[in-house]
Formats: sequence, C-alpha cells, structure tokens
Amino acid sequence: MTAHTLDPQVLAGQLGLADTIVDPESRARSITRFREQGVVLPTFGQLADPSTIPAGAVGNADKNAPDAGNLFRVHWYNNLAGKRVSVPDHIVLPSSLTGVESPIIVVFGDRFPMITAHKVLAAYSCLAPRVITGQFDPTRHRAIWPSTGNYARGGIAISRIMASRGVAILPAGMSQERFDWLDEWCSNPAEDVIKTVGTESNVKEIYDACNVLAKDPGNFVFNQFCEFANHLGHYEVTGRAFSHVFEHVRSAMGRPELRLAAFTSATGSAGTIAAGDRLKEQFGTKIVAVEALECPTMLENGYGEHNIQGIGDKHIPLIHNVMNTDVVCAVSDHATDELGAMFTSDAGRRFLSARGVPDDVIATLDHFGLSAICNVLAAIKTAKLLGLGPDDAVLTVATDGAALYPSEYRKTLAERFGGSFTDLDAGSVYGRHIDAADTSDMIECTHRDRNRVFNLGYYTWVEQQGTQFEVFEARRSQEFWRGLRRYLAVWDGMISEFNAEVAAKS
Repeated sequence: MTAHTLDPQVLAGQLGLADTIVDPESRARSITRFREQGVVLPTFGQLADPSTIPAGAVGNADKNAPDAGNLFRVHWYNNLAGKRVSVPDHIVLPSSLTGVESPIIVVFGDRFPMITAHKVLAAYSCLAPRVITGQFDPTRHRAIWPSTGNYARGGIAISRIMASRGVAILPAGMSQERFDWLDEWCSNPAEDVIKTVGTESNVKEIYDACNVLAKDPGNFVFNQFCEFANHLGHYEVTGRAFSHVFEHVRSAMGRPELRLAAFTSATGSAGTIAAGDRLKEQFGTKIVAVEALECPTMLENGYGEHNIQGIGDKHIPLIHNVMNTDVVCAVSDHATDELGAMFTSDAGRRFLSARGVPDDVIATLDHFGLSAICNVLAAIKTAKLLGLGPDDAVLTVATDGAALYPSEYRKTLAERFGGSFTDLDAGSVYGRHIDAADTSDMIECTHRDRNRVFNLGYYTWVEQQGTQFEVFEARRSQEFWRGLRRYLAVWDGMISEFNAEVAAKS
C-alpha cells in the first residue's frame, strides 16, 4: 500500500501530507502576512543544493536573529560565521581518537542559524507544507512545537520570523541553556514555554500536553514524531548533503576504494535517520539506529530515564522507517556525560594530544554535544560489530555543540569527579568509554527484529494517538516510503507559486 492510496484527509491531517490547497482563505492570510514581514520560503530543492538559492536571498541577516533571510540558511552548507561553503563542515576522526581503523566522518549541525542546531531544518520542513496548503494560519494559530529542546527552539525561531506566536513544549529536566534561549526568544515565556514532567525519555508526557492544547482550534500542533515532512526534509536535504560530504572525503583522501559502510544516528524523532534511506540507496550503506542504554526501547522493549539530550525514547516514532534499519545500538549516558566533561576540559585535551590526536581535531570537540558523542560512540561500536577496516567509512552527525551543555557538564563534574577533571580522570574515562567500547548492547537486525520494533509502535500511535490502523500498517512496506517522495516536487511547486503571490502587489 502506498501513501497515495490512503485516505487523503488522514494524510493531510495528522501526517502533514497535503498535496493540494486545503484552506484558500488561510493561505491568503499567510500570503498577506509574509508580504508584510518580507518572508520568502526556500524550496526543499534549494536547501538541498544551496548553490541554486538566488543571490541576495540571505541579505545582511544576522545568523543569530529572527530575520527572514535566515530561512535561506536552513541547510548544511554554512560555516560558523553563517557564510555559505562549498562542502558542509565536517571532520574525519582518526584512529588515535576512536581506536578503530575505519574513518569516522562527523558532519556538524551547529552551523545552522538562530539555534546552532540542525533541528531548525526539521521545524521548517514541518511548517512549510502546512503554510502553503493553508492548513496553518500565522495570523490566527499558535504554533505548538513539542520536543526535548532543539526542535522547539527551531520552531520558535521560525514563528518569530513570521510574526506568529509559538509555544515550546519540553521536559523540565532539559539543559538550562535551552530554557535560557527560550526566555530570550519567547515574548511571553511564562505562557509560551510549557515544561512537562521528566527528562529526555518522557516523550509521552509531551504528547499528553499537546493533546490538551489541540482541543483549542486556535492551537496547531507540529508533532515532529509523526509529521512525515520531517522525514522527507531530512531524506532530501540532509541525505544529499551527507552524500556530498562522503564523496568529498573520498576524493580528498585519494581513496576511490573507500566505501560508506554505515551511517549512525540516534533516533530522536527519527527525522535525521531518514538521510540513511538515501545513503543506503546510493552507497549500500547500513543504517544504524541509536538509543540510550538506560532506556533500551528498540533493543529490548525497555524503558527508563537517561540524559543523552536530543534523542528521545520510550516510543517508536511514526516516521521511523523501521523495516529499513540494519543495526540497533545502545549507548550509555554515563559515557556521553563523562566524555562531554573530558572533551571540554584541559586535562582531557592534554590526554588526547598525548595520544597523537591532531590539534585541529581536538579543536572541533567544542562542536560535540551529548547526542553527538552518542553518535560517535555508536560509530565506533558499529565498526567493531561489522568488522570494518580502513577502507570502510562510517558517517554520523554532531546534531548540536557543547555550548548547549555547560550546566550539564558542571553537574557531571560535581557528581562524578569531585568538582574537577584531572589527568587521571581523562585516562580512566577514555579507557572506559572509547578504548573498551564493545559490541554488547547491539543487534544486527533480522526481519524478525525489525518486526518486533515496528510492532512496538502500535501502542503509541494506534492505541494512544489514534493513528488510522491502515496508515500504521502501510509503513511496513518500502513502497510506502518511496511513494512519499513525490510530495517533495509537489511542495516545491506550491512554494514557488506561494512566493510568487507574496511578491505580487496586493
């Protein structure tokens, strides 16, 4: 069964898959608002290939401000200053750091504008189709952005650009830096920042808050976990960017024999991992889904609390293409917390330098947040599980940087290292979490494993969230996922038409 054969109203509703104008009056009001605010929407094709973005589209936009020009920076081809680069910023981690022969390629997400995290791409991907089809009206709707932090921040940033009210929903236990940012960007944080109970793995509580808010027709929920535009945006924009990075690395290394053996991504909303679908089609890459060992949902239908902020858990996102996943890997938050402290400490960097890790590699550690470290550890474990060698690259992503976690690092130092991180601590942490990283807590998926993980999603989506059973089941087939891709061309055409009407004189 393909998406095209399912009920159009169901597709356009919860799933965000409208391919025609749903509400012409709302769309007309959006056009007026965008004309007033000077907002032009980039197409998915332009974000996937920024060389096609018209000159002057960014203008003089401050990359850290709610400027409409920053919508044309919602792609991977930015440097830290917000200038466009020819290849997405990345680093190839050497064996002196990773302990494995396989090159591990890390693409940096903190080059994205406004929130210094790639989740602003997910927010834009979910919002643009809803605006151009007239489903979301910035003049009368509050945009509700449920997440564990970065997606909500991305949504708030885009809401500001549209002069629309945005509401962030996130667990109270997330890093203080996320809340500090929201306090600055929300006009009324007391009402527009909703803190739900728990921490990273308490996603169900976020859904519950959304369901209450959704009873008010003035609220529009952009649920990244079931909006298929999140999947499609990453398939097209992130997938093409990561393919470009790998081909660049292979060429720069003079290694035509180098193959892209695996792609590791913590699942979170299962947006970023959609890039793996494109990489698998192009290079035969294995897709590795990563989660916290303290909440081993995919690994063993487990549950629990963890602190790998940015990856979610205790559910299977509706937009996760489970039946295309090759490996499940669990990483402990003890490892990410302690390596985060190590990577940001003088003692940790001295230790790595003594091991022969180049200075330019050490300098990039400022750009590894907790989920980034998780992804790298999963890449190391994957190289060991699959027996990869020097001709087998593993690609992964640093979704955000260390700048979002100083408060978490202070907690780790106080609770585990007596308030300071020493040279002895550095050796111990490296040995425990990198050198001793092994293939335990991993599954090389069989068809039965995939079915088990897929079936686990039933309880969240059909029983709790009311997803149509036919939609849930259709996702077993790769034909369903391939069929989704037609929306990208449809939406790009509708974005171009929308922009033309914005540009026209009223």
